[in-house]
Amino acid sequence: MTSVPLAVARTEFRRTVRSVTADRTKLLLLALFALFVSGSIAAAGGYLLPSLGEHFAASATAETTAVATEIASGGAAVGWLALVGMAAIRAFTAATDPDESAFLLVSTSVRNVTVGVVLAELLLFGAWLLPPAMLLSSAFAVGAGTVAPVFAAVLVVVLALLTAVPLGFVLGIWVRHLVTVYEPIARYRWVIFVGFWGAYFGALASGQFDLVISELFVTLQDSPLGWIGHLLLAGVPNVPASNTAILGAVVGTALVGALAFAVAIASARVHWFADPARFDDEEASSATDSSGRLAGALARGLGRPVRTVTITAIRRTRRAPIRLVYVAYPLFGAIGFVQVIVQSGTVPSYVAVLLSLYVVWAAGALFTLNPLGDLGRALPAVVTSTLSGRQAIAGLVVAGALVAAPVGLLVSLGLGLVSPLSLEHTATLVAATVVGTVVTPALATGVGTAFPRFGSVNVTNNREAVVPSKTAFLVYSLAIILPAAAAAVLYTDAAEPIASVLVATAAWAPTPELTVTAGQLTVAAWTVLVVGILAPPVSFLYALETFDLYTLD
Repeated sequence: MTSVPLAVARTEFRRTVRSVTADRTKLLLLALFALFVSGSIAAAGGYLLPSLGEHFAASATAETTAVATEIASGGAAVGWLALVGMAAIRAFTAATDPDESAFLLVSTSVRNVTVGVVLAELLLFGAWLLPPAMLLSSAFAVGAGTVAPVFAAVLVVVLALLTAVPLGFVLGIWVRHLVTVYEPIARYRWVIFVGFWGAYFGALASGQFDLVISELFVTLQDSPLGWIGHLLLAGVPNVPASNTAILGAVVGTALVGALAFAVAIASARVHWFADPARFDDEEASSATDSSGRLAGALARGLGRPVRTVTITAIRRTRRAPIRLVYVAYPLFGAIGFVQVIVQSGTVPSYVAVLLSLYVVWAAGALFTLNPLGDLGRALPAVVTSTLSGRQAIAGLVVAGALVAAPVGLLVSLGLGLVSPLSLEHTATLVAATVVGTVVTPALATGVGTAFPRFGSVNVTNNREAVVPSKTAFLVYSLAIILPAAAAAVLYTDAAEPIASVLVATAAWAPTPELTVTAGQLTVAAWTVLVVGILAPPVSFLYALETFDLYTLD
């Protein structure tokens, strides 16, 4: 291997690491992941694996060795498939679109670039997988009294990566080629993207994903994918491993890895030199027609400047929906709701309320949570034009309400009817949701104006967009959650039981004695609710005044 692929691999690896270390949010998320996931696994493994190693070192019955063989071979097969999937996602989102790709492809051959990129992915996956593998195998080795499990675990991870990462690269680059180059699929790539992730999270929430994994675990134990598990068993005392399976795993890794690299190079040559699908003219014509119809409908009640701002906000979002991907982040927490719905066969009342509250939150987050930053390079031209703050802010508020109000009506009405809520409570939920989708855009304008963000951030690994600041997100979310919680306390007369719980909890806590009464909670809830009701008009007035007085540095 020449030095060029190694130089490409080293550069891509450094860029990926630098992109993570330069972002404090990513570092925080990684630290939390290491603390709650990796830390818990390491703690559990450090507690259980030494005793397990002692058990196998002392003696192992036929039943124990059979179970160990099944777990090792089935786990290795399922783990390998998971690695292929993760490598394919990495290839689709980032690896197949390296930084300064045009420079790379005119500076060296496709073969050197492809091999370098795949090697960089191998380094990244190895940096994530090898340390925990060595830690857990070392814990087992302490009890077993031999270092063989450590060498076996490291070798298993290396062999798995040598085949899974190149194959994942091939899979990812062809999926990316289809959704960016092949016009019939590229035209509906966002529909496919949403459908894929919707199906994935639906299967995860409904339990079907676990069933599939269980079936694969059993089915693939005796397949070639499970052979690598016997290499892991070779480091376990008193457990016989199949030499034929080990030889097949090593030879198969060499053959499959070499073939995967060859296919990856050919696939990269096809994808990197292909012209992307183009259908801008048809989309522009369709967008113009729909915008014309919308402008005609709004002309009856809105002035031309407000209409223009409204249509422009909706059109810009339609052309670049990646800007709104952050609005979908809270939906990841809805997986638990889906599990509850599947298990109970109905929509619980609290789920209907929380999902309706999410629609209310999303209404303000769509267009109005960063009024100044969303203008981008057009900011100097807009703030120095004849467009007033009232016209600009009102146009954004209309855009948010226009999109979210119908969605809020349908979602709240549908959830209310299928949930145990009474018709009276359903009507209240629908009214509160629709009013909320009209009010929260006004609330978001002032928050976004007070805490703007003008620079772009990485929304995905290779896509940048201007999104609201984290401070704006936090303040805006609290401005909705706290009044909503206060309204729920007052509507359900929950002040007294909440006060009882707080007093009982304080009695057990090592803190000064706390006295909370239902009357105090009721007064606090009314105060928060009144402030929450007054916040949207005050926020709207602040936003338009700031817009009128805004000056460029």
